[in-house]
Amino acid sequence: MQSLKYGGYHNDMNALRGKIPFFYLLLPVVAGILTASQVHAFSCFFWIGLAGIGAMLLAIVFSSFNPYPFRWLFGAGTMLFLFFIATVSCRLWEEHTEFSFPPEQTTYMGYVSDIPQEKPKSMACNIAVSVPVRKNVVLYLQKNAEARSLSPGEEIVFSCTMQPFRNLGNPDDFDYVRYMQINGFSGSSYIPETHWKKTGRQKQGIAVLAQHIRLDILGFYRSLELSPDAYAFISALTLGYKALLTDDLQEAFRVSGTAHVLAVSGLHVGIIYIIFNLFFSFLGTSGRKYRMRQWAVIAMLWLYVFVTGLPMPVVRAGVMLTIYCVGKICRRKGFNYNTLAATAFLMLIVHPSGLFDVGFQMSFASVFAILFFQPKLNALFPVENRFKRSVRNLATISLAAQLGIFPLVLYYFGTFPTYFFLANLVIVPLTTLITYAVFPLIPLFFCLQWHIPFFDRLFTVCTRIVQALIDGTLQSVYWVESLPLSQLSGVHISFVQVFCLYVFILMITSFFIRPRARSAFIALSAALIFLLSRYMM
Repeated sequence: MQSLKYGGYHNDMNALRGKIPFFYLLLPVVAGILTASQVHAFSCFFWIGLAGIGAMLLAIVFSSFNPYPFRWLFGAGTMLFLFFIATVSCRLWEEHTEFSFPPEQTTYMGYVSDIPQEKPKSMACNIAVSVPVRKNVVLYLQKNAEARSLSPGEEIVFSCTMQPFRNLGNPDDFDYVRYMQINGFSGSSYIPETHWKKTGRQKQGIAVLAQHIRLDILGFYRSLELSPDAYAFISALTLGYKALLTDDLQEAFRVSGTAHVLAVSGLHVGIIYIIFNLFFSFLGTSGRKYRMRQWAVIAMLWLYVFVTGLPMPVVRAGVMLTIYCVGKICRRKGFNYNTLAATAFLMLIVHPSGLFDVGFQMSFASVFAILFFQPKLNALFPVENRFKRSVRNLATISLAAQLGIFPLVLYYFGTFPTYFFLANLVIVPLTTLITYAVFPLIPLFFCLQWHIPFFDRLFTVCTRIVQALIDGTLQSVYWVESLPLSQLSGVHISFVQVFCLYVFILMITSFFIRPRARSAFIALSAALIFLLSRYMM
């Protein structure tokens, strides 16, 4: 009986391994990025790559005689080679972002890669430099009419002495230098109005087109004559454009535990997917037209990803939904954990520094937690009524996501929103309704040119509905912020404590689902180590 028990256990584990192959491919990529960030001797990585290729070749040669005993050799070679690829990708990214500009004043040429942001005394512009080096920099142009008129894609020539990014000096402060490097920027400079000019040339491409679409949508929102806070909120909610958000508004969302709605994420991309999937539903559900429908949805999804500025959570959601759509084209249903691992694998190969990005970590932690915890939480509260089931699902998604990210929130920010659960039950449905309500306004806006009274009234009604929903959302957020003990602050934890918290959460959940002494022992051990480390701090 005991052997049957362990045999069944191993069969289950083998079945699980077969469903998550990308998880095992992801491990050497993560290990390679972590190693390359600490060890800069590239020659040793080169030999590891050669060893991986050699092992795969040997496995192929030996498999012609007896394939079974040498399967592990091909797997080991693949792991070593992926480790090498990750180190190469990490090194190339470091070279792209390192500060390697001439120490003297130099003339550069580049184009505006994002929407310029107006500061008190300057216009902040992200510039993709092409001559004499290929780097991304931030320029602060002296404010004048010419600087205000800059738009994405315009090429400029400028002369300056480039400066590296600097932190404020306090070791506990935000690491601004690392943040800019993760986002691909190498330096910055202030440019007087006499030291730059437009060349008259315009950069073409999907990224520039997406930023112009973003500008047009911002102009459309401005035409709705919303209040300043409402305009800033809807710009952040649907486009990821946060330049208009006031400090008070951002703090209110942070304290209430709903700051995630201000950053375009998987929730928003999921809504966009539903809208475009319905829009192209006339193409049918089978055959060639169905495949066209899925490719059209993928194209529109990635246009939206570019419009939002390619933040990590949106890219993650875009990749996951692309894999999902390709699976539907192939008539296959992907295993959720494998889809998540495949998404992380592809993103880290292209953008290795994303591993150290807070948004990347929280995005994947929250999705993993939803996949892992939500089915178990739903099983604890079975509901037959459709409306009650929707409320239950919303509550369990919110709780599962918070279980996944709250150790990271304590680690990076030292704060925890006390009323996050209740706030999300209200704010998430409201923001979903706002996103759905905004889309009918766009075709109605174009119908206004026909001067038909019906469309005029309908547009006015829809605008007032959007304004009312936004006002209700903002008032709810400010009310939660005003509650006593709305946020626990000053609760900083170490990396070891983050690990202990995650182990405790996973093991205690496993214990309640399937009571085992081993799960309880590991959970209690993790809790003890956490408490001892807190006492020793």
